[in-house]
Amino acid sequence: MKKLYPLLSVLFLIYWGCEDEQPEEVDTEKPTVSITSPQNGSTVSDSITITCMSSDNEGIEKVELWVNGVSTGVTDNTEPYSLNWNTTTHEDGSFTIIVRSYDLSGNTTDSEPIILTVHNTPTEVTLWGVVYSVEDTDSLNLSNNGLTGTIPPEIGNLTNLIYLRLSSNQFTGNIPSEIGNLTNLTELWLSGNQLTGSIPPEIGNLTNLTELWLGGNQLTGSIPPEIGNLTNLEQLFLSSNQLTGSIPSEIWNLTNLERLYLYGNQLTGSIPSEIGNLTNLEWLYLYDNQLTGSIPPEIGNLTNLEWLYLQGNQLTGEIPESICDLNIGWSGGDFSITNNQLCPPYPSCIEDYVGEQDTSDCD
Repeated sequence: MKKLYPLLSVLFLIYWGCEDEQPEEVDTEKPTVSITSPQNGSTVSDSITITCMSSDNEGIEKVELWVNGVSTGVTDNTEPYSLNWNTTTHEDGSFTIIVRSYDLSGNTTDSEPIILTVHNTPTEVTLWGVVYSVEDTDSLNLSNNGLTGTIPPEIGNLTNLIYLRLSSNQFTGNIPSEIGNLTNLTELWLSGNQLTGSIPPEIGNLTNLTELWLGGNQLTGSIPPEIGNLTNLEQLFLSSNQLTGSIPSEIWNLTNLERLYLYGNQLTGSIPSEIGNLTNLEWLYLYDNQLTGSIPPEIGNLTNLEWLYLQGNQLTGEIPESICDLNIGWSGGDFSITNNQLCPPYPSCIEDYVGEQDTSDCD
């Protein structure tokens, strides 16, 4: 009988060890989560706080904000749970919002979705002490009003504007890029101020423009090629600034142009043959720049031209005979080509009107 005691002891230890190795239970119970505010169907703006309740039998690791099926990366791990959403990074519209809850075992649950409408576009804009309705304001004429300071970027919120005239004030600073939001504009007048900086490329968004007046400022840099997007343009007035570089080739595709004013800048390069595309042109003012090269014979295509001013450049070579095809009163002050380096013989229609020319490099 004594021999059985050691055997029973061994069996007891084996049994006890097996009891100790039983697998732990796996937590499969999912957390609960529900959004408490804002209410479904609410309209929101700016930054908002989304609050929720979440619980689990073992505990919550975190809650996470999802917008339109995409994680925002915004989380919270401390009760009461709140999540900040910056709606200004989205366009106005409707968005589906859920909160995803994670428990300590990796189980997740999504809340019932809510729909929120984002509306950040203002209904009113205050400019120079006056409140303007975004919906009802389609024309703004404040020329010759002695206005000072910069043009506020909020002007880009008046998206129903058709006419914007701010000429002959004392505005300084840059032309705000937000002006490119005014896609209904047909006329934009900013001339006769003290505006500086470059012409913003966003101006190319204004494809309904028929008139663009930026002359008489202190604008610098080159003419943005995006101006070539303005295919309805009839008048382009960029004169009396400090613009540099060549005239962008895109301008020669603006076939509706009737008046082109680029005088009084520091423009370089040549007058290309593509100028002949502007067959509706009536006034062409390119004087007092630093243009070089010859006058292309295609200038004779501009049969609607009434005024031609090319003086005060560095144009060279012979004047093409095709210039005589233009319907210009050569002796009536409608034409000037003086102070260049143009060489004789001169076409008969203008030989008495070429004015002073530097012919020292002529053959």
